[in-house]
Amino acid sequence: MAGTPRTLRAMNDRAALDLLLEHGQLSRTRIGKLTGLSKPTASQLLARLEAAGLVLAGGTTEGRPGPNAQLYEVNPAAGYAAGLDVTPERILAAVADITGRTIGSYELPTPGRRTGTPVVQQVTDALDGALKAAALVRADVHRLVIGTPGAFDPGTGRLRYASHLPGWHTPALLGELAAALPMPVEYENDVNLVAVAEQRLGAARGHDDFVLLWNEGGLGAALVLGGRLHRGWTGGAGEVGFLPVPGTPLVRQVTKANSGGYQELAGSQAVPRLARELGIDDIPSGPYAEVAAALVARAAHSEDPAHQQLLETYATRLATGLASLVSVLDPELVVLSGACLTAGGEPLRALVQSELAELAAARPHLVVGDVLEQPVLRGALESALAATRDEVFDTSR
Repeated sequence: MAGTPRTLRAMNDRAALDLLLEHGQLSRTRIGKLTGLSKPTASQLLARLEAAGLVLAGGTTEGRPGPNAQLYEVNPAAGYAAGLDVTPERILAAVADITGRTIGSYELPTPGRRTGTPVVQQVTDALDGALKAAALVRADVHRLVIGTPGAFDPGTGRLRYASHLPGWHTPALLGELAAALPMPVEYENDVNLVAVAEQRLGAARGHDDFVLLWNEGGLGAALVLGGRLHRGWTGGAGEVGFLPVPGTPLVRQVTKANSGGYQELAGSQAVPRLARELGIDDIPSGPYAEVAAALVARAAHSEDPAHQQLLETYATRLATGLASLVSVLDPELVVLSGACLTAGGEPLRALVQSELAELAAARPHLVVGDVLEQPVLRGALESALAATRDEVFDTSR
């Protein structure tokens, strides 16, 4: 069906706005060339977007060959989005303007079961801290995305697969949060948000079928199939820590025992134990995820036989679980993410790739994740920004 003039204008407007987001400042002539629009149409488009408050005139091409030309950019104040990264220890909050630039952030300590503060107040306190840093108020935010371990069951609204997150399992929680916050709120698994960040900004850009393996506090995976996150019937797709694998005892009632399986074989807590078995005695102290990352990083750059054996054994364990995933899903790409995997860099990636080639018929390409700084929070912001841009940039209304 042929589009109406309003629909075609809206499509051209969105194409121009997306180009400005991608390239930054552009001239009318450059926008016309990139969109295929004539100069008069590009001029009308920019005038329309400027009048709507979506673009700003931002300087000229002074200093470049040829006559000076007016440059345009997306108005950063056209909309704002917020994201939260929730763990038992803290909530990280951030606010971004519509260009994706983080303009305010805040960290709220939530020391596990020792806190008596209700979850709703924790969330609003963290969000308000980021808003204060950005000189904004709650009503300015178009969308909030909250990333947590586990996933909220779409059938019951209760958080599953995250028994270690106190206070987040009450049936009324989502309703209480909706009543406390003026903006739409979405909830997403933390590892899924890392995959969003890698697909939008990192190693998975341009890929519609990939698996992201995450190893930090826990071992998990995100599945992107046909360009979309696959969450599963109860939101539990990717909870691979429970996956039965060779090398660990078969544990029943795993959600209650929270042990065994792939997590027991290749999770962060397995690395210090393996180091001790290999006679490595200079093991640092601290949280096991940080200890594991430090040991893997050291092993990846050491010529000591014990450290090399640590890296090789760990790679085999990682490949053992990955073999099951890639045999079922046959993805184009596997992204290794989380501190314990990125610490191993290229040496660990190459070892896992080699082992996987022997254990699975599928041949995905393995890469190390690129989004290293607060990837869950970055994914939450990217997810919130996508919805915010769809709303704010819709000029067909």
